Amino acid sequence: MNGPLLHFCEWLQHTQWAMALSGSTWAYPYVQLTHFAGLSLWVGTSIAVDLRLLGAGRKRPAFADISAGLLVWNWIGFAIALAGGFMLFATAAPEFLVNSAFRLKVGVLLPLALVLHIAIQFKARDWDQAAQTPLAARVAGLAEILFWLAIAAAAVSIPYFEHL
Repeated sequence: MNGPLLHFCEWLQHTQWAMALSGSTWAYPYVQLTHFAGLSLWVGTSIAVDLRLLGAGRKRPAFADISAGLLVWNWIGFAIALAGGFMLFATAAPEFLVNSAFRLKVGVLLPLALVLHIAIQFKARDWDQAAQTPLAARVAGLAEILFWLAIAAAAVSIPYFEHL
């Protein structure tokens, strides 16, 4: 792989802060912890809404109210996960760029999951107006959960797909 993206990744990996992070015995695990904490907040609040779409829990509060109540925390978790993930990426950017599992995770699964997640947030009020949870809402909730599981599977596969 060659080109401007590879050159950017090489530059990023050799920035002072990325080299300090990768060379530190305590900073890298701390950034991993931060990334995982953000992911827990992001995915946890997302799955709370998805499970409600699937019919788990009581009928009140409505899933639109649950979604609205968790919205700020959801996106705070995403911002934390994104910042931590970017810092982790920077420590070995060229290697991540050519990693099949990383490319699947960041280039395919994550964008699709984000589009679905945003669609769920926009449609929650409409779906709440129906007497029963619409099939589209249940399918969207299940699909989002499956996307997060696929993203997690791709993430843990990254060390095993170094040069494929």
